[in-house]
Amino acid sequence: MDHPFLSELAWRGLLHQTTSPELAGHLATNGRVAYCGFDPTSDSLTVGNLLPITILARWQQSGHRPLVVMGGATGSIGDPSGKSAERQLLGLDQVRTNVISQRPIFERLLDFSGRHAASIVDNAEWLMKLGYVELLRDVGKHFSVNQMVARDSVATRLEGRDQGISYTEFSYMILQAYDFLHLYKTAGCTVQLGGADQWGNICSGIDLIRRIEGGEAYGITNQLVTKADGTKIGKSESGAIYLNAHRTSPYRFHQYWLNATDADALRFLRWFTFLSRPRVEELEAEQARDPSGRPAQRALADEMTSMVHSDAEMKRAKECAKALFSGDIRSLDVRSAVDVAADLPSVRMARAEFAGAGRSIIDLLTMPGLALASSKREAREFLEAGAVAVNGEPTSLGASITASSLLHGRFAFVRRGKRQWAVVEAVD
Repeated sequence: MDHPFLSELAWRGLLHQTTSPELAGHLATNGRVAYCGFDPTSDSLTVGNLLPITILARWQQSGHRPLVVMGGATGSIGDPSGKSAERQLLGLDQVRTNVISQRPIFERLLDFSGRHAASIVDNAEWLMKLGYVELLRDVGKHFSVNQMVARDSVATRLEGRDQGISYTEFSYMILQAYDFLHLYKTAGCTVQLGGADQWGNICSGIDLIRRIEGGEAYGITNQLVTKADGTKIGKSESGAIYLNAHRTSPYRFHQYWLNATDADALRFLRWFTFLSRPRVEELEAEQARDPSGRPAQRALADEMTSMVHSDAEMKRAKECAKALFSGDIRSLDVRSAVDVAADLPSVRMARAEFAGAGRSIIDLLTMPGLALASSKREAREFLEAGAVAVNGEPTSLGASITASSLLHGRFAFVRRGKRQWAVVEAVD
């Protein structure tokens, strides 16, 4: 027996394992509750966290209820799964702040109203009230140390002499299993979703539910997804790609997906977007016919930016890219200029530097950090050839940038040739 949710994950290349052949039958009844946990180790989630959120959304679309568990307690300890070293522990106040900051991304992608409304809970609500002796007596007795040591997340760390694992992280699987038990009893949660590296932790929770409650619970894991070259998703040359706009602008977010390789773009369309199977296959065919037109990348960037931010932010991001491509940089409003500047090689200079006669364009072209000219001689050659523009206006040898020529009284966007951009920002 199959189920639309499992079929959806399968064609998208995401279904890794399920814990029981009875799962599809269990899902035949609408309104089942599934949870996925997120550790609040930062004030923003990253693209790497986006996949489990979209899987929760697909779960909801198939007629079931998603439950987001914020690890207010477990996040202060750290999951050893996939880690090669001990995590730096965060203070409880910082963890609580991160939990609050992360909530908006879930509220954007999940529906918190209606018959199958999503919910967000924080495991600090129950784990922080749990006594140590109580945990050992009522929960710890159901765990075999032999089995815990054999789990991949622990065994890998024990085999590396320079790594090791603390008792704190060793205990993580007990707390995650207790989360599942608590949610089973209080929220009717019968399914846990997670990446393939969570298989052992999920099985521990299922076993604990069976031992203490005599109940049946299930687990579904997705493939651990990486780029085609094996590197992690959500990293760029400029650093991590975050889901909150204050950490990664919608423009930069749009550019991240737009710059995906052909192989990655085709896979990302399946993994991350909510485009239908016919539309995804149509884009795959278009990409095969016209790879230089990059239809997959363009559709991916638009869909992801609209989904995570909004249609308006997606359109703004495209306008920013259009301004750079055309050279019409003066069309950018202040906010767009700030977003674009954050994604370019840049230097900051005191506003006083631009007073009076200003700064010579030759000096700016050769400034370390801008990478526009390797020497004054090369800078002169570019200027004499008419290959340099400042804020969209062609400039020439002997020109200077003054306070009055700064865009929005703040920026000097310098373009060399057709594609190479850098920006100088005046600061007080």
